[in-house]
Amino acid sequence: MQDKTIACSDCGTEFVFTTGEQEFYAQKGFTNSPTRCPTCRAARKAARDGGSRYSSGGGGGGGYGTERQMYPAVCAQCGKQTEVPFQPRGDKPVYCSDCYKSQQPPRSSGGGYSSGRSGGGGYGGGSGGRSSGGGRSSGGGGRGRSDW
Repeated sequence: MQDKTIACSDCGTEFVFTTGEQEFYAQKGFTNSPTRCPTCRAARKAARDGGSRYSSGGGGGGGYGTERQMYPAVCAQCGKQTEVPFQPRGDKPVYCSDCYKSQQPPRSSGGGYSSGRSGGGGYGGGSGGRSSGGGRSSGGGGRGRSDW
């Protein structure tokens, strides 16, 4: 193998694809030579990763590592200036974090599930999940899958 001189497809600058780089590419199973110079490759990678040093792990999901855009708002309850992570539309009230917390019902530590059967809620209206017809009833008394 010999060093190859390649013209960058983005900026047109010639760069050297060294023997060591070629061996590395072959070892990784890459069959194509690079088409961009190291500078353009780095710029393209930075643009793809959103300019962040920490990539989100693939596919651009979630936006972690990037700063969230905040919008100014006035709290509908106390009148204090605040910032929220969405563009207020004006048709719904916007609260500061303190007033928002006071609007929410207290959370239980039970995770929202009851411990045991009570009241026949759920699938079969409290009759063990089966109606006298041998299957789930199509009328009231529980919810079938189509109701979910």
